[in-house]
This record gives sequence, structure tokens and C-alpha cells, in this order.
Amino acid sequence: MANEKLLVVDDEKDFVDMLAERLEAKGFDVIEAFNGKEGLEKAHSEEPDLVILDIIMPEMSGYDVCRKLKLDAKFKETPVVMLTAKFEPNDINFGREMGADAYITKPLELELLLHKINALLRLKKKNTKKDDYH
Repeated sequence: MANEKLLVVDDEKDFVDMLAERLEAKGFDVIEAFNGKEGLEKAHSEEPDLVILDIIMPEMSGYDVCRKLKLDAKFKETPVVMLTAKFEPNDINFGREMGADAYITKPLELELLLHKINALLRLKKKNTKKDDYH
């Protein structure tokens, strides 16, 4: 079985490299993008199983990327995790309104992120199987 593909979109290259290394050590294939526009393009070309988005980025915000993905039938069921330094309740609520499936604040707690990723991927598989039988 192929490893699940995760798209990590964040404008801080060092952070993306560190996160990719840790996720790859856990068995995931990681695709990297460094701004919102590139993230959206890579989502379309690579078709990841899950997307991890920062919010404040050049070209297009993580909120905009999330909304565009969730409005696209091809990505409607693709889980999106917001991973950001924005922690105000209004930020979190807006992330949910844009369609984020989870919202995690920095500094990164890797175990929490891994727990969310695995839970969302299990849920996606369960929902996909259900759809296959109807």
C-alpha cells in the first residue's frame, strides 16, 4: 500500500523542512509548498490525502486556499489542518467557516498534529468506503 501523501504549505522554509522530515519519519510522503498559490497548484497536481496549511502566507492566505479546496468537488473530502500562530477565537472560528477540519496553533506539538492527521485520514477512509458501497 502506498504511503499517504501530505501537502505542507507554509512560507517558513525551515519549518516546512523540519515538519517534512518528522512526518516522513512517521511513514508519510510529504509534498512541500511555500505560499498559498503554490499550495493550491500542488494540491491539484499531486492530489494529497491531507493538507496542512499556515494562514499568513504570500500570494494567497491559508484561509483562501482552504476555501478554494473545500468548494472544489475533487477536494471536498480532503482533510485540511490549519497549523498557525494565529490563536484568537475569531481566527479559529474563521478557519472552521472556511472549511478547515482541524485547527492547531504553533508552537508545534508534533504528537497532537500526528493524532489529528491519523484521525482525519481514518475518517476519510471510512467515509470513502461508505461511498463505494452506495
